Amino acid sequence: MYQVLNAKYRSTFLTQLLGVALLVVSASSFALPSDRNQELSLLADRATYNEKTGITTYTGNVVIEQGTMKLQADSIVATLNSQREIHTITAKGQLAKFQQQMEVNKGLARGEAQSIVYNAETGIITLTGNAYLYQNGSSIRGNSLKYSMNKGDVEAVGSASNRVQIIIPPSSSKKMPGARD
Repeated sequence: MYQVLNAKYRSTFLTQLLGVALLVVSASSFALPSDRNQELSLLADRATYNEKTGITTYTGNVVIEQGTMKLQADSIVATLNSQREIHTITAKGQLAKFQQQMEVNKGLARGEAQSIVYNAETGIITLTGNAYLYQNGSSIRGNSLKYSMNKGDVEAVGSASNRVQIIIPPSSSKKMPGARD
């Protein structure tokens, strides 16, 4: 059973908290370099850690911030692998949301879904349930979206009632090959 945070588990819990920052740090490799140097803030109504299972759970209006990165969810669960390193981070809520500025000259990248799962071993972020990603007027929406942080690939999957929708704004600086004025 989960044990409420106490002095005995404080150091392990802090390791877990820093592990949640792995999501931030991994995403930061594609984000503003200054984000990595900012302090990490985690707010929640409750935080629990189970030493035997290596599971840390944050519940109740959870907000994690570091620089331009912000992750909001009803709950966030971090699990460890056999080496006691972060394996997965799962954010859930009516809509779990994240945002981060990826480049200085671009706006915030924003995403939301009912579930956002980050697999630290594969580097894949999976958004499921009304999944949506947006940046600089471009957006992609579907039942689920998978983003490989290692490859930069995005896979969108729709359903009969929630087909994949991609919106790309017109570019004033680029012309389509073969297009006429």
